[in-house]
Amino acid sequence: MSDVRLQLSPGATRAVLFDLDGTLVDTIGDIALALNRALKDHNLEQVPLAVVRAWVGKGAPRLIARAFERADMPLSDALKSDVFTQFIAHYERIHEQHESTAALYPGVLSALARLQSAGLALSVVTNKQRSLACATLRHVGVLQYFVHVVGGDTCAHRKPHPMPLVHACSLLGIAESAAVMVGDSMNDVGAARAAGIPVVCVPYGYNEGEAMDELSGDYLINHFSELPALLGL
Repeated sequence: MSDVRLQLSPGATRAVLFDLDGTLVDTIGDIALALNRALKDHNLEQVPLAVVRAWVGKGAPRLIARAFERADMPLSDALKSDVFTQFIAHYERIHEQHESTAALYPGVLSALARLQSAGLALSVVTNKQRSLACATLRHVGVLQYFVHVVGGDTCAHRKPHPMPLVHACSLLGIAESAAVMVGDSMNDVGAARAAGIPVVCVPYGYNEGEAMDELSGDYLINHFSELPALLGL
């Protein structure tokens, strides 16, 4: 990842790409519930919510691996694949059975409305399965704000690889230089830097328990309501 900090050009910005979990929506309750139900299928001990929160940031496969490490249980690639499939199935059922506790972070709704009304194209770029991302966005009532949702199963690579961000820009018909990324983890920073896209960080999300600060991304906002002003709106 490059250490070069990228500059925002508000007048030239045509699109904003958002991470989902820990950036737009607090989904930790859903993630923990799906994980623990998948672990229960294998008679493994449940992981407390606070521990899951400190683990999230590198995707579900890494989350599953940490749960097996915590239980001091071996995890083959085949078993990891099976548990991941069960995790996704349980997550889908959480939405199907209306058990989701996902909620927008403060200021997100008004900021999205302001950005959209200013003519910016908005997309979500997440490592979550696309179907689950759409279900989450629908649950919290903001799916209609996004032109595209790029999920972890959309491209051959996930963040921190730049491919999902580059793909999102391609779908929008813009150059990477006309986009801004907003995220909460070093996955987002790494992907944005590799794609040549300025990255705005929020400090309240999931980054494997590590704090995001002014040294992490190109810009730091403490509250989502600060985003429109940062973009010159």
